[in-house]
Amino acid sequence: MKRCIVISASSDIGLAVSRHWLSLGYAVSGTFRTGNADVESLRRAGAHLVHCDVSNRKSIAAACAELMTEAAPWDVLMVAPGTQEPVGLFQDCDFDAWETSITVNFTAQMRIVHTLLPVRRMGQEPGPLVLLFAGGGTNNATLNYSAYTLSKIALIKACELLDAEIPDSRFAIVGPGWVKTKIHEATLRAGEKAGTNYARTLEKLGSDTCVPMVKVIECCDWCVQAPRAVISGRNLSLVFDAWGNPEMDRLLIQDPDMYKLRRHGNDHLIRASL
Repeated sequence: MKRCIVISASSDIGLAVSRHWLSLGYAVSGTFRTGNADVESLRRAGAHLVHCDVSNRKSIAAACAELMTEAAPWDVLMVAPGTQEPVGLFQDCDFDAWETSITVNFTAQMRIVHTLLPVRRMGQEPGPLVLLFAGGGTNNATLNYSAYTLSKIALIKACELLDAEIPDSRFAIVGPGWVKTKIHEATLRAGEKAGTNYARTLEKLGSDTCVPMVKVIECCDWCVQAPRAVISGRNLSLVFDAWGNPEMDRLLIQDPDMYKLRRHGNDHLIRASL
């Protein structure tokens, strides 16, 4: 039986994936910040859930201590908390709120991974998996979301670094695209502080073009079984990458630089003209 830990199992993606993995017969443990009907439904379905405020070190330590007792050894550690706040230009943000966002979106997640890595299950192929989530704005200068964007870039690089340092495990990060989740509420609350993204968010959430949650679940399932040479250390786009395609698997195995944070290859046109 696979044992999975879902950090932020009460988030929209965490909840959907937890329910799915429970339906497959996996043992699921996880965390929640605020108790609600969804948390209770997961418990009734068999999940072991503990409270965790990822902005608080003591809360993280207490939650991880219980998870190390109840959920170890684990096969999959999915880390899914996130916040877009504070939304607004960097110079206009309250810096304490900005720093808290970096904590929630990056350093707290690394603290959890660091704490729980020693109790991963070894000796079973394709090996333990740490699964993180990227976000929009990492390919350009996205105004008004500096803390969120910088944190996601740091997570992308962290996957590559951990992959290089810990070759007996897998580390992957998935960009799910536009999914109808609570994370967008920060943009809606921010209004004009979100700039053009406010109208874009309203339009996107009101359309039928968002990524269905079932596709997020399918991508997570693929990551769980994918070989290390295919996914580990990589930033994968659910929307734009041909994940699950054998030909794409072959290309990824062939090129260890694919889907990683690189200048490599970006200057080929300039070099060709010199």
